[in-house]
Formats: sequence, structure tokens, C-alpha cells
Amino acid sequence: QVHLVESGGELVQAGGSLRLSCAAFGNSISNYAMGWFRQAPGKEREFVAAITWSGSDTYYADSVKGRFTISRDNAKNTAYLQMNSLKPEDTAVYFCAADRILGIATTEYDYWGHGTQVTVSS
Repeated sequence: QVHLVESGGELVQAGGSLRLSCAAFGNSISNYAMGWFRQAPGKEREFVAAITWSGSDTYYADSVKGRFTISRDNAKNTAYLQMNSLKPEDTAVYFCAADRILGIATTEYDYWGHGTQVTVSS
């Protein structure tokens, strides 16, 4: 069992940057792959990025490739999402998720945070 808490979301202008954090409690995230997803109003939750338990491999949605970077610090029990060159279409609630096996579908993750709001103004 692992409890996830996201932070770092806020209002930012287009072209700006944000770093989201996902702090884990109750278990070490070194046992888990970590993923970031987002959900815009009226849309389904979608995959953003994922990272293996060791951090050796990362995966990104095409829409964020080259702009976002997922990372993790297992010693701090925290995962991160660095978001650069933000666009208005990146506006969404961002969720982190954890599972024993890495995936890109929401159904593949057992543990979820409550999300943090990112709003990008034009």
C-alpha cells in the first residue's frame, strides 16, 4: 500500500515552466513504477509520462515529448514531472500513480494521488 500526494500545480503563463512533485507515504516507491496522468475538464484521464522503478527507462505521450521530463528520487520517496514550454492545452488536473509494473493505461495503476491543478494562460 502506498499513499501519493501531488504538489506544485499553479497558474502559469504560456511558455513557462512548472515542476510537479509526487511524495509517497506508507511504502518505498523503489518497488514501484511511477506514472503521471492528466485530466482536462470534460475529457478522459490521459497518460503523460512514466518511469521504471530504477529510473533507467522513461516513456512520454507524443504531446509532451521534448517538453516534459519525468524523474524520481527513491531516497526521498518522491517522483517529479518537470514541465517546460507550457501551452494552454496542458491545462488539467495532474495525477501521479504507482504500480509494480510500468504501464501507460490508467487501468494498469493501483495507487493514485488526488491530483494538482495546472492552469496555463495564453
